[in-house]
Amino acid sequence: MKITFKINHQVLFGQTICICGSLPELGQCDENKAVNMVNKSASVWELTIEIAETKAFEYYYIVKENNHIIVKEWGKPRNVKPTKNQDCNLEDYWIIWKTGGVAIPVFSLRSEKSFGVGEFSDLIKMIDWAKTTGMKFIQVLPINDTTITHKWTDSYPYNAISIYALHPIYLGLHKFPLKDKTLFSEYKKKAAQLNALKDLDYEQVINLKTTYLSDLFKEQGKEILQSKAYREFVAKNEEWLFPYACFTYFRDVYKTADYSIWKMHNKYNKTELTNLLEENKAMKKCVELACFTQYLLDKQLVEVKKYAQKNGVSLKGDVPIGISRNSVEAWTEPTLFNLDTQTGAPPDFFSAYGQNWGFPTYNWNEMAKDGYQWWIKRFKKMADYFDAYRIDHILGFFRIWEIPLHAVQGLLGYFSPALPFTTDELNDCGFVFDENRMTKPYIHKHFLPEIFGEYTEKVISEYLTPICDWRYELKDFCDTQKKIQALFNDKNDEESNTLRAGLYDLCNEVLFIRDKREPSTFHPRIMGQTSRAFAHLDNAQKAAFEKLYYHFFYHRHNQFWSEQAMKKLPALIAATDMLVCGEDLGMIPDCVPQVMKELQILSLEIQRMPKDINHAFENLSTIPYMSVCTTSTHDMSPTRMWWRENKDITQQFYNEILWKQGAAPEDCTPELCWQIVVNHLNAPDMLTIIPLQDWLAIDEKLRRPNPMEERINDPAVAQFYWRYRMHLTIEELLKAEDFNNRIKEMLMDSGR
Repeated sequence: MKITFKINHQVLFGQTICICGSLPELGQCDENKAVNMVNKSASVWELTIEIAETKAFEYYYIVKENNHIIVKEWGKPRNVKPTKNQDCNLEDYWIIWKTGGVAIPVFSLRSEKSFGVGEFSDLIKMIDWAKTTGMKFIQVLPINDTTITHKWTDSYPYNAISIYALHPIYLGLHKFPLKDKTLFSEYKKKAAQLNALKDLDYEQVINLKTTYLSDLFKEQGKEILQSKAYREFVAKNEEWLFPYACFTYFRDVYKTADYSIWKMHNKYNKTELTNLLEENKAMKKCVELACFTQYLLDKQLVEVKKYAQKNGVSLKGDVPIGISRNSVEAWTEPTLFNLDTQTGAPPDFFSAYGQNWGFPTYNWNEMAKDGYQWWIKRFKKMADYFDAYRIDHILGFFRIWEIPLHAVQGLLGYFSPALPFTTDELNDCGFVFDENRMTKPYIHKHFLPEIFGEYTEKVISEYLTPICDWRYELKDFCDTQKKIQALFNDKNDEESNTLRAGLYDLCNEVLFIRDKREPSTFHPRIMGQTSRAFAHLDNAQKAAFEKLYYHFFYHRHNQFWSEQAMKKLPALIAATDMLVCGEDLGMIPDCVPQVMKELQILSLEIQRMPKDINHAFENLSTIPYMSVCTTSTHDMSPTRMWWRENKDITQQFYNEILWKQGAAPEDCTPELCWQIVVNHLNAPDMLTIIPLQDWLAIDEKLRRPNPMEERINDPAVAQFYWRYRMHLTIEELLKAEDFNNRIKEMLMDSGR
């Protein structure tokens, strides 16, 4: 008997619609064997097959380009039970799932019962708001424990001490009230004072919560530790929970998370620690308190996930690309990391000098030995709490920006793994390679005044040593950025700032960087053409450098980096059923989009950060379906703040993107903010997730009075205080009926 499939769906030139199903004739659910349909007209596709058996089967549609999957239908496969001896004609419609959501860090939430910071329990009310407005996604930042110093610097959510442990600051304490009513009232009074603050006071909040948890443990710890649920939690999570709890004890005893300088136990040994736990009552109490806290956090967040799913809302988490070098994982499994380097990002939209995150890089060769189980277990734990996740800096799975430990800024880094040049290759490119001239800072008297101004002579006499031909080298005490940083530590006067920045610049005056693992090979310095070392080359050398530079950064590694990613990512994303999204911003190799398409990883699309550097703004109508579209990220200024930052850019956006005539207004009005959000909702992407600040910006009554207070993070600031909070409560948001109905209509009108 014959079965004819027919579907009406428009695809781009060069793309083909295929069918994958449980029948042998449809590839037996192997997407590589999916059967191509025939394009009958502009958007009509057909396929006829003959089958021998009339048993029920499943199938779904796929779009392929050059034999790579571009997109496939969302949801469960279609199910058919053919009638015996009767041909079957199936006319289908393509199922495209599009939705909208909100991005808000957990710490930024504010409810009437918050203890000075957003909490997991506040997500319940946020889910209610999402359901009310018709949103299907709530996206948060990383929620793991970052407690290193107990100071405000721990507010940075991408520097966790554990990839598993949840941050104690997020426990909703109203859900775990003290039996001592008087004491509980005192805590609530203090919490209310902190909750009334405009921004998060991290230190006061973490101290309040730490003390509260200690009192709660004294009151109810024994009962909970003996419960079946607690014992099951410990048994299930012991692999990470035990070392984490021990780590927190030693961190507080030695007043540092840098395990390399602990007096004892700076190398993890489970047997020794188990024995010590039996002897040391103080340690046992601390370990039990840590496990008790993690049990409550897990219990609360699991309940939040269940509530979200019950209400048709998905939670989207965030997986940082790096780990802290002072973390449980670095302590317990140091061979998995290159602790002699640090990682970051090359110069980009966010920072002209690149970013130095300070994290160690991954030893991928070691991780590969057991099939990347470290990552697989990490993703599986994420699945306990989330339905989707964002891979922070997914480019790190292709290559990472590796920076020497002696550097402070990111310009002296290079991609790893990579294929650095040999000396012969450089010379074969027509470039005369002088190792001494090009790998050491090129410092010439001619350009020193433009860097140091009135302090030039002081710099020459105190920090430089003459070598030859009006050239100098840095003296030993200041020949690295880390040494310079130490020299000017805690100094913030004009002279110190000028000297520090200038000496940093001198360190960057190289054209090539020697590879750490293959010392006979060299990487061109990123943005080398902007250096003074480049400016002092002759024209032939400049042309040769630019040619080899372009080849190195845009062609040499495409296949190599694609292979690196395909070794790792398929097994990791197959470990769970979570929807996978990748943050693919920055200097993107050509191989990245194709790998992400093949693996069905959603890209990140931002109108004011176009993927094509030849355009000022992204064309939202052409972004891929398999993507997340947003107005801004936590590393960017929200829309109203951005509007004020560069009048030329704002004017161009106003005229070319919003199609407005005349001069752009000083501030982004609610009407303009509404148009910007609507434009994003009408884009063809799967998920449009708008930061809460930009949702509120469309309403004159609800938007924050001062847009300059809405930024979450500034990557250009090395130590930024992550403390932004909603200026109104979620309860107030739930009562804003007109606003909520307006959002619901916007989502419905855009098919989301």
